[in-house]
Amino acid sequence: MDLLLTILADDILPIFLVASVGFVLARYLHVEVRSLSRITFNALAPCLVFTLIVNSRLSAAEFGQIVAFTVLLVAGMGVLARVVAAPFRLDRPTLAGFLIVVMFSNAGNYGLSVVLFAFGRDVLARAVVYFVTSALLMYTVGAVVASSGRRGLGGALHGLLKVPAVWGLVAAAVVAGTGMTLPPGISRPVDLLGNAAIPCMLLVLGMQFEKGAAPERPGLVAAASALALLASPALGLLLAWLLGLEGITRQAVVVEAAMPTAVITTIIALEFDVAPRLVTSVVVVTTLASPLTVSVLIALLKSGF
Repeated sequence: MDLLLTILADDILPIFLVASVGFVLARYLHVEVRSLSRITFNALAPCLVFTLIVNSRLSAAEFGQIVAFTVLLVAGMGVLARVVAAPFRLDRPTLAGFLIVVMFSNAGNYGLSVVLFAFGRDVLARAVVYFVTSALLMYTVGAVVASSGRRGLGGALHGLLKVPAVWGLVAAAVVAGTGMTLPPGISRPVDLLGNAAIPCMLLVLGMQFEKGAAPERPGLVAAASALALLASPALGLLLAWLLGLEGITRQAVVVEAAMPTAVITTIIALEFDVAPRLVTSVVVVTTLASPLTVSVLIALLKSGF
């Protein structure tokens, strides 16, 4: 119990305190979230990805294992969500919304922060690989699922090229692969921007959370929330065992698998008109419930589970 309370106080509470600042900025000072979100997405996130990958001791084999884990987890949760949704007899737009909230977790502004506070920067470097892979899947598979095939895979892949974090990953691979050393005039600005990414991500989380709505279709919201917060980390533990992931790599990917539903799913749901109120409800419920579920999982992992 002492370990659980320590994790809540030291690892989870700081995230919600910073996010609450974003909430206050949006609610009472009417600060527009779109500008900060664009700055974070286009400038800060790619620098964070670049810095962490370049400075990590991540091998190509370990990188491939994390990518495989992420792909299998997202696919597995999609299949599981489809099975659970069957008794609800959902129409196509609602089914698409249900699938994306279960398949895609908040691996960025929430997940990276939790991993950093709970386990440190070495584990964070592994979590970044999960985050980037998850983002790629979000902008391809997620877009295709949400559009129900109307947009097509080609359009989604074209949009993928516009994700700056992808190019941050490519640049990091080039630098790490060639053994290049960047001059301080370049590395220091990149480090500064990367260090600003997580605080800004948390502000964006709070600002977007301010737009939350009351839960719609409680039974469906409960089913999606249980899948996201309970079934996903359980599947993550199984996949980590099957793929032979151990130590800090296992910690990184399993914690990321336990994150609440990604806030960006609300944007996708609005864009494609796939049950946006349901999607927002699941984001709100899973985010509010996640401190307990995530804290228990971290306590288990720290105790050697």
